[in-house]
Amino acid sequence: MNSISVQELLEWKEAGKDFQLIDIREKDETDICSIDGEHIPMAEIAQHPEKIARNKKVVIHCRTGGRSSKTIRFLEAEYGIENLYNLDGGIIAWIEEVDNSLIAY
Repeated sequence: MNSISVQELLEWKEAGKDFQLIDIREKDETDICSIDGEHIPMAEIAQHPEKIARNKKVVIHCRTGGRSSKTIRFLEAEYGIENLYNLDGGIIAWIEEVDNSLIAY
């Protein structure tokens, strides 16, 4: 499985790199804090594989990286999607290493 660190993700964002960022957390979690990804809850992602870009890198994240890793394994196995990256440490790592103004939960 491909992965990306929060520092690498920050570099991609700052460089204006073309990629898709998907937040698979639940709405109550995204209401607490967000890093501006497209919100597709984990429970709904299997019904919407068409929302996942195939022509660029796609970073999937959750709170700590566990759910996103499970989701990526599923999408790779079921749909053969190969351009997926798991955000190491999820949004908690982002808060700790990049933007501590966000609320950790």
